[in-house]
Amino acid sequence: MGGSVDTKAVEFRLLKLGTLDDLLAEVDRLVAAETTGALRRTGNWTLGQTFGHLAGWMTYPYDGYPPDVRPPWFVRLILRGQKKKLFTSGVPRGVRIPRIEGGTKSTEVLSTDEGARRVRAAAIRMKATAPTLPNPIFGRLTHAEWIGMNLRHAELHLGYMQPV
Repeated sequence: MGGSVDTKAVEFRLLKLGTLDDLLAEVDRLVAAETTGALRRTGNWTLGQTFGHLAGWMTYPYDGYPPDVRPPWFVRLILRGQKKKLFTSGVPRGVRIPRIEGGTKSTEVLSTDEGARRVRAAAIRMKATAPTLPNPIFGRLTHAEWIGMNLRHAELHLGYMQPV
């Protein structure tokens, strides 16, 4: 898909992931669909790039966040008031982090195999142990909150991948 599409306006698949094992199964399903030519994407990123993005955000709370991802105080205040909704109902489409080129981090183009390897490793790590660093918006989170937030994030981005 060339150019950039408005991700609020394109076809989007509603996906509900209950556990990190569900995420791992969805990764396998999407890799298989792409391998057989049965995957259509409606967003702006390749499958490998999407997996790499999810993996990056899953590893930041262990290894450190990029210094420029902390939003302004008023954005943090607004989002903290929506924490429960965001962690249970999902992340809105088309949101961008202010002052970040491209609106987010960890968007480098990767092969599907490399992206899948990274997201699998990140999900297994998160399943095994809770992150230790505070979230730049929500502060300290429980292990269940970290998992829920990352599952909602994965639902958002994987919703642009349409197995046919």
